[in-house]
Amino acid sequence: MKCINKVLSVALILCLFAMTLTGCGKEEDVNLKAAYDVYETSNKYGLTNSEIASTIRPFAEDICVIGFDDTQVDDSIHDYVAKGAGVFLTGSKEVTYAQKVHEKLYPASTTKILTAYVALKYGDLNEYTTVSDTVLDGMDPSSSVAGLQEGDTLSLEQLLYGLMLSSGNDAAAVIAEMIAGSEEAFADLMNQEALALGATDSHFTNPHGLPDKEHYTSVYDLYLIFNAAIQNETFVEIIGDSSYSAVYTNKAGETVNKTWTNTNKYLNGEVEQPKGVTVIGGKTGTTYDAGYCLVLLSENESQEPVISIVLKADGRSNLYLLMGEILSNFSN
Repeated sequence: MKCINKVLSVALILCLFAMTLTGCGKEEDVNLKAAYDVYETSNKYGLTNSEIASTIRPFAEDICVIGFDDTQVDDSIHDYVAKGAGVFLTGSKEVTYAQKVHEKLYPASTTKILTAYVALKYGDLNEYTTVSDTVLDGMDPSSSVAGLQEGDTLSLEQLLYGLMLSSGNDAAAVIAEMIAGSEEAFADLMNQEALALGATDSHFTNPHGLPDKEHYTSVYDLYLIFNAAIQNETFVEIIGDSSYSAVYTNKAGETVNKTWTNTNKYLNGEVEQPKGVTVIGGKTGTTYDAGYCLVLLSENESQEPVISIVLKADGRSNLYLLMGEILSNFSN
């Protein structure tokens, strides 16, 4: 009996609670517009065949997608000379050559692709900055530099040429301070942008690529970053120049004339371009830990864009050997 009374009591309470919610059973003019519209949300995420759903664009619609399997190659491809490599046909969204494309590797100065991407996104090419007394502190003069000095005043456009052609670590540091106030803040911006591009196997601690155990990427992540960067015409123009002459002023107000030459041996004529492709531009990178690295934008015989990457080659000659082989065999 006690159990029955308890059941009745619970039922009565639930009934009263329901009546309270419904205005004691009176018909209410419910504002459905203010309610959570599950159908609208479904449309937003492409779960229904509505007009809204038809406008949803998948994240990977415009990029090449690849798993973890390597391309099977014969003895004509010297894949053993590098730790990672890939060929990406951006038009057809195909990965025609894959070699450890998801393995985390040091990027060296190919880091500067992301540095340039961030600078072009957040900076003004016509804005000028003066090299501060602190920005060059700790910069190893034996590393690749553009020859900047404290008090030099340059535009962002000039700095980008010094960054991408002569691979200037000093230019990278100046750009970082110009855009974000410090190298540390700029690295945070780099990581934010890399993650937004889907580069989840990467982490950056500086704008130039000098060795750091927490500074790494992968062939595939570099493809994602470079593919985003080449959407900017200015970026493509910069990486495609064999040399650039900059005219700026120093601390004393004197005119400085400096010419920066592209470190890309395909563009400076030191290495013959691979058969069947035209190299447009790219970025080199070299440190002891990273080995020899190269990221390229080319066109195949059908004038379709091709991105090719080699990371951690065991020598400069082998870097261009493997790059030539994969471009000649996998660019169409």
